[in-house]
Amino acid sequence: MKTASVYEIQKELSVLENKDLKEICLRLVKYKKENKELLSYLLFDAQDEKLFVKNIKADLDVLFSEINKSNAYITKKGLRKILRFVNRYCKYSSLKQTDLELRIYFCAKVKLAAIPIDTNTVLANLYNREVKKIKTNYLKLHEDLQFDYKHEIDIL
Repeated sequence: MKTASVYEIQKELSVLENKDLKEICLRLVKYKKENKELLSYLLFDAQDEKLFVKNIKADLDVLFSEINKSNAYITKKGLRKILRFVNRYCKYSSLKQTDLELRIYFCAKVKLAAIPIDTNTVLANLYNREVKKIKTNYLKLHEDLQFDYKHEIDIL
């Protein structure tokens, strides 16, 4: 079976009635958790981005409190899990400012959690990749927004 292109899907969706669109959306939501999360973001959270970021930060606090620091391997697995969480919600938002804020918060929490990123190369590489992503997203922002985030990035 050949998958239709985005253009073809968009064209077909423009022809459908509201009732049919609702049924299609509900069907998409049933089968994948990511689809459900994206749709709930678009319907409920996209209007208030600051509240969305605040809720994600609260979830990150919980995830960081659950991380096991007894072994570098287990810590690495826990950090990767948290990073997948951050990446997923950054992808939903598609705003560079939200992406930057969540990644800065992640790196700050790594430092506050006293995770030994200096002694373990894998953890150091993971942290450095995030700092690199922060710097690239920082350069894409408007100058006024760059000024707002400059101090936080210098701390990292």
